[in-house]
Amino acid sequence: MKTAHDLVAAAKSRVQEISIADAEQAIRDADVLVDVREADEFAAGHIGGAVHMSRGLLEFKFSGNPALQARDTKVVLYCKTSGRAALAACALHDMGYLNVKSIAGGFDAWAAAGKPVAKPEAPSFD
Repeated sequence: MKTAHDLVAAAKSRVQEISIADAEQAIRDADVLVDVREADEFAAGHIGGAVHMSRGLLEFKFSGNPALQARDTKVVLYCKTSGRAALAACALHDMGYLNVKSIAGGFDAWAAAGKPVAKPEAPSFD
């Protein structure tokens, strides 16, 4: 039986992972930056400009959004450490998307490198 680690390792062998050093340019060049973490993770902080699509709904969100129908859409994905993003990249490749990249090390590596993190502001009740 395969483990989650086995599935992630197989996915990483099939997808294009980009380094943190290359991520900023890839994000600028992308049509969409997608955070595939859960909603609470996204709300706690995310890469600016990212849209949230939980890994479990990714295929449905891409299929149901006319703006994401073109198979040459340039997509950059990330998650916490890169496993879910690799699995998501494989799914998008299997759906026919041609330009999908995953950020190696994910959000944790981005934040550890001192890259900017967008955080929602708490409402003021003053």
